Amino acid sequence: MGFVRALFLLAMVCVAAHAKDYPKEEGAKAEGPAAASGGGGGGSTHDVVKLGGKGDGKTDSTKAVNEAWTAACAGTGKQTIVVPKGDFLTGPLNFTGPCKGDIVIQLDGNLLGSTDLALFKSNWIEIMRLESLEISGKGKLDGQGAAVWSKNSCAKKYDCKILPNTLVLDFVNNGLISGISLVNPKFFHMNVFKSKNITIKDVTITAPGDSPNTDGIHMGDSSKISIIDTVIGTGDDCISIGPGTEGVNISGVTCGPGHGISVGSLGRYKDEKDVTDVTVKNCVLKKSTNGVRIKSYEDAASVLTASKFTYENIKMEDVANPIIIDMKYCPNKICTANGNSKVTIKDITFKNITGTSSTPEAVSLLCSDKLPCTGVTLNDIKVEYSGTNNKTMAVCKNAKGTATGCLKELSCF
Repeated sequence: MGFVRALFLLAMVCVAAHAKDYPKEEGAKAEGPAAASGGGGGGSTHDVVKLGGKGDGKTDSTKAVNEAWTAACAGTGKQTIVVPKGDFLTGPLNFTGPCKGDIVIQLDGNLLGSTDLALFKSNWIEIMRLESLEISGKGKLDGQGAAVWSKNSCAKKYDCKILPNTLVLDFVNNGLISGISLVNPKFFHMNVFKSKNITIKDVTITAPGDSPNTDGIHMGDSSKISIIDTVIGTGDDCISIGPGTEGVNISGVTCGPGHGISVGSLGRYKDEKDVTDVTVKNCVLKKSTNGVRIKSYEDAASVLTASKFTYENIKMEDVANPIIIDMKYCPNKICTANGNSKVTIKDITFKNITGTSSTPEAVSLLCSDKLPCTGVTLNDIKVEYSGTNNKTMAVCKNAKGTATGCLKELSCF
């Protein structure tokens, strides 16, 4: 009898020790934050609706979206934040790492940025200090900028109040943004700063051609940035590549309306760093106010170099200033034109650029007399003025290089 009793007690101890390994009965209620988020240490899903968000376009869902981020950032493995179909209104969203796992934002619905500017200290959606990020889906980031564009005074003064950008990546490495749309931002659609290994693919960016400062994608102090198969129409630069950027690959982009695909502006601020290794290939520009452009301030505050750029297989469709280097850039005439440029521009190749120009000046190389552009290559440039009141021409000042296979009117050298 004692032996049987001992076996019984041993069995009870074993059952107790392993009870945590047994699944709950079907229908048992889970508890805690992990339940709302679909929690689990090896990867979790965090649905903003389950956390209280409402996709009616009116209810403030900021709290629910921020709670989804907090839970995702604390989890290990693949952490997916799901924005399901619907319109979710939010104020500022500050997604700050570092996080323990790999963050995925699945945007199936739309996020709408509040039009109450008093809510914003800086940007709308700011993602900081991550080592792995993916934003994908068929949803939209709608900045609802039309309601506040009238408050933009940047055309009149340097020290204007900057309105919130829609999506900002700060100190993000290894990022993919694909499939989503960004529309009507209050300021820039997207800003990439001090980030590395970022790919933007199959994205659509849309704002009216007269909307102020609605750059499509701006980048600065970043490296290894790829923009692929993306359609951009804005009121400012479709893509702008700022100081301190290197290793940029732009391919399959359609731009228009907008101010073109630009490097710069360069030299506006002190201590700006060089821009190097930029490739723009297989792109189409439609009715934009510039095509491929490099712009620097004549009264530059920094000494820096822009070099090793290649523009190849670009089609222009009724574009003003299809090819332009402007070292006397002075927007809205609010800078000092003193001719003391400190920006060096060299080793720039334009190859197989075709189509039509809405202005007679299909090529404009407006370089500094103090620091001429050097190493400029024009190869197979065949862009013709689409009007009838003038002829196609190139305007070249203080530029040194070679020209082969170009229309006769476009051979600067």
